[in-house]
Amino acid sequence: MNKSRLEAFSDGVIAIIITIMVLEIKAPPSAEWSALKPLLPTLYSYFLSFLFIGIYWGNHHHLLHTVKSVNSGIIWANLNLLFWLSLIPIATGWMGQNHFATNTVIVYAVLLLLSGVAFTILQFTIQKTNISNEKLADAFAGLRVKAFVSTSCYLASIPLAFVNTTVSGLLFLAVAIMWLVPDKNIEKAMKD
Repeated sequence: MNKSRLEAFSDGVIAIIITIMVLEIKAPPSAEWSALKPLLPTLYSYFLSFLFIGIYWGNHHHLLHTVKSVNSGIIWANLNLLFWLSLIPIATGWMGQNHFATNTVIVYAVLLLLSGVAFTILQFTIQKTNISNEKLADAFAGLRVKAFVSTSCYLASIPLAFVNTTVSGLLFLAVAIMWLVPDKNIEKAMKD
């Protein structure tokens, strides 16, 4: 399989994930502004998930840019990531419809954690194909640091959801902000 086919497939799956999430949002039953108020948790849940899916899409693009040739390990690691991301719409809808109830936030945190681990597995699998590029190895090391911080936040958000789901939500947002801008070191390493 060539790299462009893997990218196209991944882009398609990610686009479908976002589409499914937005289709789950139901319009209010009336035209009054007050009818939007019960929808706010659902909209916030959608915003948060859209942000995460967008971040994964951008970072996935940068990561695949480093691939010289696609092997079966990369294919399966990529499918692993897409599998966990494809479950995000279910958790998004459940969390929003139930106003960030404890169990829903825990499930969301677990899915974010598993998606993050899957991204790291994909990164390691791709990194094995680029052993000779020292600058790229340094860029991947920077991603591992961000992955460790993200994993720590996701793990912390699970028990914290029993205390206060808002704190868990703030940890999710902190991770999103940290990943919002893809690491430029990968781009620099690829230019050299």
